[in-house]
Amino acid sequence: MSVTSALYTGISGLNANGEAMSVIGNNISNVNTIGFKQGRMLFSDVLSSTISGGSQIGRGVQIQTVENQFTQGSFESTESGTDLAIQGDSFFVVQNTSGRYYTRAGAFSFNKDKTLVNPEGYQVMGYGIIPSSGLADGVLKPIDLTNFATTPPKQTSNVKFVVNLDSTQTTPALAWDPANPVATSNFSTSLSVYDSQGNAHTATAYFRKTADNTWDWHVILPDAVAGTPGSSTSPIDGTLAFDETGALTGQTPLASAAQNITFTGGVAAPQPIFFDLGVGATTQYASASVVSSQTQDGYYQGTLTKVTIDDKGYVNGVYSNGQLQKLYQVALAKFSSTAGLSKAGGTLFEETLESGQPLFSDASAPGVGKILANSLEQSNVDMAAQFVKMITTQRGYSANSKTITTADEMLQEVLSLKR
Repeated sequence: MSVTSALYTGISGLNANGEAMSVIGNNISNVNTIGFKQGRMLFSDVLSSTISGGSQIGRGVQIQTVENQFTQGSFESTESGTDLAIQGDSFFVVQNTSGRYYTRAGAFSFNKDKTLVNPEGYQVMGYGIIPSSGLADGVLKPIDLTNFATTPPKQTSNVKFVVNLDSTQTTPALAWDPANPVATSNFSTSLSVYDSQGNAHTATAYFRKTADNTWDWHVILPDAVAGTPGSSTSPIDGTLAFDETGALTGQTPLASAAQNITFTGGVAAPQPIFFDLGVGATTQYASASVVSSQTQDGYYQGTLTKVTIDDKGYVNGVYSNGQLQKLYQVALAKFSSTAGLSKAGGTLFEETLESGQPLFSDASAPGVGKILANSLEQSNVDMAAQFVKMITTQRGYSANSKTITTADEMLQEVLSLKR
């Protein structure tokens, strides 16, 4: 009976090592699969039988489990801004009509419906953005750019000039004349401001020295309605006061005083604009008058030209008007036990009772991980280690076959006793 048992023990070894070879082969075949996580087979012995004297005899080997190894794979740089990789132990969340899945393979792109998907068409999930705070709203949804093809214009509310005014200048011979502003000022600079419909209007600031450490400033907007503030017949007028070091110490009207500009064409009117001449930044030094910076916060309507994704997973839209707008934030999921996840094919995983339910978060939360754009996570298969395992598995398979052939020879000896 013990010889026959040895045959079955050898068969269990053949079966187990054969399946182990399948696991090794699967690992090697996926050595270039993006986001693939290698598996390893664990063996355990079969319940032993007890013989006389309390001794135990093994009954062979069995497959205990095939365990997925979620070690971090190396990163490959790519040319696509929607290729994403995760530095950490989280997963991207994707879904289709059959359900929700989790993956480390971040080869994503926007399809014809402007939705971010993986190569098999699964939608990549993210969070919407709260406009007032720029933070995620916590509601999982597909990353769909349909409603973000354009961004509306914004009317100018704030204008700021930072300049150096040449202290060696003298007061122009002619008194200030808005009809001849160039000849009656020492220096000027222009920029565009925008109304509520995104129309651009030129605003020119003129600077005129009136005394030591004292200058006047005037702003003219030719498009302003005649007789209203900023028009050529009613410029915005003010003064600048400098100290003995050349620093601007005060301006009138104050930067906090709105100038109500009126444009035609059915736009919002009046349009309050605050003019900041750079107290604490504008200077009066003995060098050529020059503009250090000039800014305004309005812009015209823009169209989406590019999408970028940062290390916190924010999907940012770059528009033709120079604006950068947060559109979504890529969602990430963590599990209590990644080893408990079940493979679903296509480099996808499903939650199980062993993995626990996913904890949804994003890359701006501590400990979740960082998202790398223009990158893909490579397979974590170690080819050298797999070849070593292949050799040892093959040796084990051969050795178990010897158990069977030897046990068979022993049975032949028993049968030959009759002859």
